[in-house]
Amino acid sequence: MKKVLITIVGPTAVGKTDLAIKLANLFNTEIISADSRQFYKELNIGTAKPSKYELESNKHHLINNISINDDYNISQFQKDADKIILDVFSKNKYAILVGGSGLYIDAVLYGIDKIPKVRPLVRKKLNDEFEKNGLKSLTAKLTELDPDSLKTIDINNPRRVIRALEVTISTKLPYSSFLKTKNKKSKYNEIIIGLNKDRAQLHDLINTRVDQMVQKGLVEEVRSLIKSRNKNALNTIGYSEIFNYLDNEYTHEMAVEKIKTNSRRYAKRQLTWFNSNKSIRWFNNEYDLNEIVSFIKLLND
Repeated sequence: MKKVLITIVGPTAVGKTDLAIKLANLFNTEIISADSRQFYKELNIGTAKPSKYELESNKHHLINNISINDDYNISQFQKDADKIILDVFSKNKYAILVGGSGLYIDAVLYGIDKIPKVRPLVRKKLNDEFEKNGLKSLTAKLTELDPDSLKTIDINNPRRVIRALEVTISTKLPYSSFLKTKNKKSKYNEIIIGLNKDRAQLHDLINTRVDQMVQKGLVEEVRSLIKSRNKNALNTIGYSEIFNYLDNEYTHEMAVEKIKTNSRRYAKRQLTWFNSNKSIRWFNNEYDLNEIVSFIKLLND
């Protein structure tokens, strides 16, 4: 029997989790998360993690599976995801992969891009520069050396920016040139479904989600993590801005607006990444579920 990996992608706040749960219920299967922030069990509100009810409605994998104190990278994620998918296929015709982290989605579908080794001295200098001058200095350098990478990586994450710079400087080639997804072949029989919304409405969804996070206690969650703020997992949207508020660098209102702005920019980068993959079949987030199911079954006949 042909095994099919249903992959659901799209920008933040568009409704990917909801669709994944509906399809998992319909096909009686399990969900594998490819959200690079929902791995961490300490991060809940700021990562828009599925609710306890949603997590219990279907079996979810790779959510709450590690701590912010653990070392975890994309290579380990790929191995874990592949193992889980094969296990699900041993019991089901379908498995569902869902997430907005394009790099992690592609790692499962196409394998990890072969990135050349970097010179340790380059990495050290970039880390020293980050400690001395902050993230803006590194982002400005990346804008000069490889502006295309800014369209896809999370520029609010120092680790991602440093990674792009160290590869660009070490190889004298743009980091973005090593991240081409075209002409790659998947090791799975995959059906990729993308959810999207027009720009203004998507921005409304993002702004509403951020307001809901604040109402649910985002500030309190971030405050509880102050002792761990140097962890890479916390150098991310929703946490960095609240740390700045707690440091009295932002007012509460400024911090919330910064989260909204950075989330909207992140959504734009997500769409840039996914739009390069011509295998994705896009649906409006106010979809007809029967239409999506028919599409899946048609491709699988």
